[in-house]
Amino acid sequence: QVRLVESGGGSVQAGGSLRLSCAASGFNDNTICITWFRQAPGKEREGVAAVNMGGSSTFYADSVKGRFTISSNNAKNTVYLQMNSLKAEDTANYYCAADGENWCFEVPRARWAKYWGQGTQVIVSS
Repeated sequence: QVRLVESGGGSVQAGGSLRLSCAASGFNDNTICITWFRQAPGKEREGVAAVNMGGSSTFYADSVKGRFTISSNNAKNTVYLQMNSLKAEDTANYYCAADGENWCFEVPRARWAKYWGQGTQVIVSS
């Protein structure tokens, strides 16, 4: 059974940092892409960053390039999202997701994902 569990959200002031974690389990192999999405109130869910597990490729949305870093620990089946220089507009629920079948070649759209975590809230106050 595939499972994705996020942790690490919270409240922080603008300019601060947070690190999110996504623990993945139940996948058959490492040829998968884990993507962080976020959804702010009244907005569509958007892809933020993606990483190919078992590989080294990473992908970022323009809105977070240079501020966010996605990484993976394959031994722990965990993906991290280090978020620095946070802005009020980064406030959202953050989800990790996967389709469980293929690596990514860009940050995918929400409809790509077959598996979702429960989400973790990030609040950035200005």
